[in-house]
Amino acid sequence: MAAPYATDPATARGRLYPEEESHFRSPFQRDRDRIIHASAFRRLKHKTQVFIEHEGDYFRTRLTHSIEVAQVARTVAAALDLNAELTEAVALAHDLGHTPFGHTGEEALDRLMQPYGGFDHNAQALRIVTDLERHYAEWDGLNLTWETLEGIAKHNGPVPKPYPWALTAYNQRHDLELDTHASAEAQVAALSDDIAYNNHDLHDGLRAELFSTDELAEMPILKDCFARVDALYPGLNYYRRRHEALRRFFGVLVEDVIDVSRKNLADFNPATVADIRNAGRMMIQFSPALWKDLKVIRKFLFERMYRAPAVVEMRHAVTHMIDELFPFYLHNPGELPKQWRKEVAEAQSDEALARIVADYIAGMTDRFAIQEHTRLIGGTDVPPGVTDGH
Repeated sequence: MAAPYATDPATARGRLYPEEESHFRSPFQRDRDRIIHASAFRRLKHKTQVFIEHEGDYFRTRLTHSIEVAQVARTVAAALDLNAELTEAVALAHDLGHTPFGHTGEEALDRLMQPYGGFDHNAQALRIVTDLERHYAEWDGLNLTWETLEGIAKHNGPVPKPYPWALTAYNQRHDLELDTHASAEAQVAALSDDIAYNNHDLHDGLRAELFSTDELAEMPILKDCFARVDALYPGLNYYRRRHEALRRFFGVLVEDVIDVSRKNLADFNPATVADIRNAGRMMIQFSPALWKDLKVIRKFLFERMYRAPAVVEMRHAVTHMIDELFPFYLHNPGELPKQWRKEVAEAQSDEALARIVADYIAGMTDRFAIQEHTRLIGGTDVPPGVTDGH
């Protein structure tokens, strides 16, 4: 039975463009399905999570990361009696706006776009699902429900002013109430992102040999996980040992969020989803003790993985590619594909043209960005290392 503060599809605020709803799928199920079938979702297969997509078949990409986030989100939502379909839709869409090369690509594009309003991957995700996916006859975008759009825009909390230009542009015609918190479902998606990447980045860092199992076994939370495995399975093969420990780590994070969030909700006792939005604080949280320990692990990942020497080398290489592609397209918009040229012809200012170029580059996969840079400008040696994750 759904909690009183869960988002009820029967009372959803609807879509920007009214349409007849399905007889066998809820509005949020339709949102989820439209996201899965979107071109931008497929492109996540070849976008960096931590490792550039060609570096190994086992490393996470933005696509597999998004699937893992959605799996965690559904689990937590069900445990809290929330709407799992809305939670899943927000989780699957949360990274649609990422550029090639992870946050390194985003930082480069944001710097280049500063004269034109900057670039933000969360705002770009909203832009994709409300404008840039152009497959339907009657509207641009996916025409998602207000609740899903709200979750994409502000799953991390109220959006500070000044709003990114992409959010401002959409919000002027469809108010997402950016100064309030999102639904509990969207908050679950946000925490599930943290759970997923903290877990799988440890897996991928071990596989890449950026740090050792012994180092992890001395860290907060993980120390207890390894101790439990060793007590249950003395002499276990190292590969199975670390997998058993990390899946217990995963479980600790999920259980902590569920336990703390249940207590938060019981103490606050919201009667409606509006109470969640206007609570003034996040309802879905880690415990202070676990968050303190998790910050130690995050610092370790930052120093040993996201800023490892090979990562820094890769950051320089891919930043150089974005730095050259952006002005090239800005001065040679005829090199954009045919379907973009109508917009180029209609662009009334340098700012409008720059945003078209940013949309195009942000949509590139890692491999396509490398190929286009080689074709248009000249080869850039991409070192066999990693780029940054978070």
